[in-house]
Amino acid sequence: MPRLLVIDDDVVVGELVKAYGNTMGWVVEAVADAAAGLQAFRTHPPDVVVLDLMLPDASGWTVLEAIRSGASDAYVLVLTARADEADRIGGFARGADDYVVKPFSPGELMARCQALLRRPRASSSAAAPPLAHGGLALDPDTDEARLDGARLELSALEFQLLMSLMRRPGRVFTRDQLADAVWGQTEVGAGRVVDVHIGRLRRKLGEAAESPRFIETIRGVGYRLRAQPGPP
Repeated sequence: MPRLLVIDDDVVVGELVKAYGNTMGWVVEAVADAAAGLQAFRTHPPDVVVLDLMLPDASGWTVLEAIRSGASDAYVLVLTARADEADRIGGFARGADDYVVKPFSPGELMARCQALLRRPRASSSAAAPPLAHGGLALDPDTDEARLDGARLELSALEFQLLMSLMRRPGRVFTRDQLADAVWGQTEVGAGRVVDVHIGRLRRKLGEAAESPRFIETIRGVGYRLRAQPGPP
């Protein structure tokens, strides 16, 4: 049975999601603060985390960053009263997989959790062959990335984004195509989220947008991996 962890200081929300999730065959644990949430996350690793941003002891962003800094491939659905587009974009940019605004329907929330489980996880790419392009090398079997022989420390999303580009060198991907390939969604603002992660990826590759060694910006369209990498 899939495991769901709810981190929300509203006990009513936790109990509501727990009751609804149990009827759908999920094992649901609900906690009310960040410390308890991270402890539960480590003790009983969930498949999906429903995360409130306004917690009594820490920001939900702090919890999200802690989750994403580890090796877990759990999905994170942010549940919050913040409805601004900037907050949604910020959530996806920090590594959230979905975003639901309060007040919410427990039926829709659980349907979104079910949909998240149908997305390929980073670890599900293990059967894919290693990829190499110029000085770049990715091994989906070990989630290892290297640049000119040196290990690259990439987040799971950055790894998936780079792998999508490396599978088709020279092909131009729109921002929506990349968002769909990596996050499985093309909601409003998804293109800006792709821009944020491409920027982080470029910094780790040590390149500038104006003179890229690997990732080219196609103005008004999206990005592509250069068919012939530039000089180091």
